[in-house]
Amino acid sequence: MLEKGKIDQLRELGLRLIDQHKARIIIPALEQNPGYWFGGGNIIQEKSGRILICGRYRNAGDSTTGTGAGERGLEFAIFANDNSEIEFNKIISYSKSDLAQSSGIVSIEGGCLMQNTKTNKVDLYISTEKKIAYPKSLINFQKPGTGVWSIDKITGSNGVDTLDLNSISTVLESQDANALHIKDPVATSFTSNKTELIYCNHPFSWSSSNSGLARNVEGNPLFTKTSGSILPRGNSWDVACARITERLLVPKIGSFQNLPDLSLYFYDGAECLRSLEQNPSAAKRPRGYSCEELGGLAWGWDQEFPKITPISIEFPLFISPHATGCSRYASAIHLENGDIFATWQQAQPDGSQPLVCNKINIQETKRILS
Repeated sequence: MLEKGKIDQLRELGLRLIDQHKARIIIPALEQNPGYWFGGGNIIQEKSGRILICGRYRNAGDSTTGTGAGERGLEFAIFANDNSEIEFNKIISYSKSDLAQSSGIVSIEGGCLMQNTKTNKVDLYISTEKKIAYPKSLINFQKPGTGVWSIDKITGSNGVDTLDLNSISTVLESQDANALHIKDPVATSFTSNKTELIYCNHPFSWSSSNSGLARNVEGNPLFTKTSGSILPRGNSWDVACARITERLLVPKIGSFQNLPDLSLYFYDGAECLRSLEQNPSAAKRPRGYSCEELGGLAWGWDQEFPKITPISIEFPLFISPHATGCSRYASAIHLENGDIFATWQQAQPDGSQPLVCNKINIQETKRILS
C-alpha cells in the first residue's frame, strides 16, 4: 500500500493535469448545445512525433427512448497534429454505414488506438450499438429503435494511415443480462504479447456502469472476459458508475524512483443514471448522471493488476466549472520530451462537451513527485 504522502502527490499530479481552468478547446462539438460532444477516445504518439487523437462525434438524442429523439453517435474520427501547437486536423472519418458489418449501426460510442512500436501495427478498437435483438429472455425489455453494444477491431499493418475497414471484426460481445452492453474500450499492455482490454459494461436495465476486463494473447483474435468489475463502484459520488477511461504510467522520478511500477487510472463516475432533483435546503453539488459523468482517479501496482484502489472516495476530483460539471473520458500520454498531455470532454456554459486539453512539462512533474 502507498503511504498517504505519495497518494497526495498522485492526487496533485492528476489535478494539475486535468486542470479545468487551464483547459483549451481543441475539437469542438458539432453544435454548441446540450447533447453534442466530441471525445470518448484516446491519444497516441507515433515514432515520427505526430500526435493522434481519436473519438466520436455525438449529436443530441436520448438513448432511453431509442433513436427517435436524435442521431446520437454519428461519426468516429481520428485527428493528427504534426507540430508542437495545439492544432489538430481530421485525417480519418468513419460513418455508421462504414462500420456496419452483418447488421446496421444505431450509434457509435467510444474507441481507442493501440500501436505496436516495434512493428508499427495499429489496432483501432471501437464500440458500436448494432441493430440486433436482446436475448429472448430479455426481449420485452428492449426499447424500439435500440440495439446491443459490442466492441470491434480494425487493423492497420503499418500505422494509422493503413487502417483497413475490410479487417473489421467483433472481438468482444455479451449475452449476459448483467453485462449485456459492452463499450468504451481502453487497450493497454503489461507484457509484449498480451493485450488487456478494459471496457465499460451495462446490464440490460441500464441501471449501472462498470469497468470489466478481457484479455487476449498475441495471435488470438478473440478476447476472454476475466472480470465484470475491476473498479468497484463507490458509496457516494460514484455509486452508479465507475468507468475507467485511461491508464497512465507514473514516472520513476522523485519519491517514486525506487518503487515498483505503478499506474494511475482515470475514471468516470456518477451518483445516478438519470438526473435527480436536489433538495433546495441542502448543499448543492454536481451529482453526475448518464452522459454527464464526473471524473475520478485511482492507482494500482502494475504487478498486481487488475487490483486498483480509488483515490477519489467521497467526492470526484475533476468537475467542470460550467453547466452540469461534466468532466469525463480523460486520456493522457507521456510525450517524447517528457511532458504529459491530456484530453477530456468538458461541459461548457452552453451545455456542449468539446474535447479540451492541457499539458504539464517534465519540470512540473518532477516538482510534484519530488
